[in-house]
Parts: sequence; C-alpha cells; structure tokens
Amino acid sequence: MITEILIHITELIGTVAFSVSGAIHAIGKKLDLLGVVVLGCLTALGGGAIRDLLMGQIPPRAFSNFEYLIVATVSALAVFVVASFFKNGYRAHLALLEQINNVFDAVGLGAFSVVGVQLALDGGYGDNLFFCVFLGVLTGCGGGILRDVMCAKVPGVLTKHIYALASAAGALLYALLCKFGVPELYGVLGGIALVILIRMLATVFRWSLPKLKELASDP
Repeated sequence: MITEILIHITELIGTVAFSVSGAIHAIGKKLDLLGVVVLGCLTALGGGAIRDLLMGQIPPRAFSNFEYLIVATVSALAVFVVASFFKNGYRAHLALLEQINNVFDAVGLGAFSVVGVQLALDGGYGDNLFFCVFLGVLTGCGGGILRDVMCAKVPGVLTKHIYALASAAGALLYALLCKFGVPELYGVLGGIALVILIRMLATVFRWSLPKLKELASDP
C-alpha cells in the first residue's frame, strides 16, 4: 500500500514537472495553444507509455487512468495562460525561465527515473537489475526525446550535458537501496536527489560527454 502511494505521488510530481518543462519548450518554439498542450502531455506521458508497452501493459496507464492526462493538460494550460497574461515579463526573463525550466526538467527526470524502477520491481523484475534501470531511464528520458523529435531537432539527451547518465545513476541507486532493504521513502528521495544533483552540477559546470566536433559534417 505504501509503495503504491509513493509511486502515485512521485509520478504526479514528475507529470507536473515534465508538463511544465514541455510547455515552456513549446512556447519557445512559438507553438499555438494546442501545440503547447500536446508537447506538455507528450513530454510528461510519452516515456511512461513506452515503458508500459515494454512491460506488456495495454493500454498504457496514461490511457486507463486519466488523472495523469488531466494533470499534464492543466499544467501545460497554466503555463500558457501565465505566459499570455505576462508577455512582456516572459520575454524579459527568458534566461531566468530557462533556468526554471531546467529545474523542472531535473525534478521530472528524477521522479520518473525512480517511478520506472518502482514499477519494474512491482512487476516482478527485481532480479533483472539492467531491465529495472533501463525502464527507469526510458521513463525519465522517453518523453523528452519524443518532444524534441516533434520539434524536428536532435534529442537533447544525445547532444548536451549529462542527462541519461544522471537518470541511470538515480535509477541504479534507488534499485540498489531497495535491494538492500532501505526504507522505501529514503530510497525514493535518494534516487531523485541524486538525479537532480547531477543535472544541476552538469548545468553549472557545463559537463558533457566527449564529442568529435572536428569530424562533424556540415548541415
């Protein structure tokens, strides 16, 4: 019962955070109201939908429990309304909004990375550590990848900062803490905190994986 409540709360936090992040991204791309809502919902629910399909859950939970879709939609609409009423302030504080977006994105990544592992463990895959961590990373990164593809750009997870690795680190930590019998709440908080910490440090110090820029072809 406690595990189910934690999964629910964590998933709601991730849904709001990723929907806000997706909506801010959509506004930056000059999408209309529908585009903002679609991108917000896709960012919030896309990774989880793919995860559920891999676990054999059809339809995915987002289509059987509309609470998540409603939360994602309301969050995206709220961002659109605020941006509409405060256009001048929105434009004047783009740098600050980018930082806020990054924080929401980090919170969503941490929450969903943990949720993916939680559901894998709950589904009986506790002996397959790789699959548990993979589902955590997929849940955390899948929505953002779909968002970027919808915006016709190379997914940010493949090009900048430490993103998927942060998700994997948090998912692995949570899985190991559960395996060694650490109380569920501490495991959840520890996994999420590690993801957020790595993402914030990567942003501040501009950490990225090595690239071969000199071999990149011209567009």
